[in-house]
Amino acid sequence: MRDVGSLLPEVGGVAFRRFGFVHGTLLGRWKDVVGPVYARWSVPENLRFPRGQKVGGTLTVRVEGPFSLQLQHVAPQILDRVNRLLGHNAVARLKLVQGEVPKAPARDAPPPQAAPVRQSNLEGVKDEGLRAALEDLAAQIAVAKGPPRIG
Repeated sequence: MRDVGSLLPEVGGVAFRRFGFVHGTLLGRWKDVVGPVYARWSVPENLRFPRGQKVGGTLTVRVEGPFSLQLQHVAPQILDRVNRLLGHNAVARLKLVQGEVPKAPARDAPPPQAAPVRQSNLEGVKDEGLRAALEDLAAQIAVAKGPPRIG
């Protein structure tokens, strides 16, 4: 068995090279390079090198809204982090283009956990039958999905 992440360069290699990325490291670690806020509003589009060279490239980043101005201010730090990630001075210039950035798919949030019914909540209920019915109702509500059905 192999880790899925180890297959990324093999599986995505052709697609990444088509868009100017030698490998998917930069795409997969963009959030680490720019941070979660900037990663939400920007995405690397391609990495182009001068003909026959592997240094001095231009990294094109698509940026949405007013974040292009903010990214422009931190461009030296982004270039430094990208070059550190790639292991050499591959990128010399950052080119920002305005455009819509695809949003990350929303992850299914785990269902909210109902607070467990504690005996202390029902201490005031003297009737054993009523207490048992209330505990049963609380347990059903805790595992139910969606609003209760009436009718």
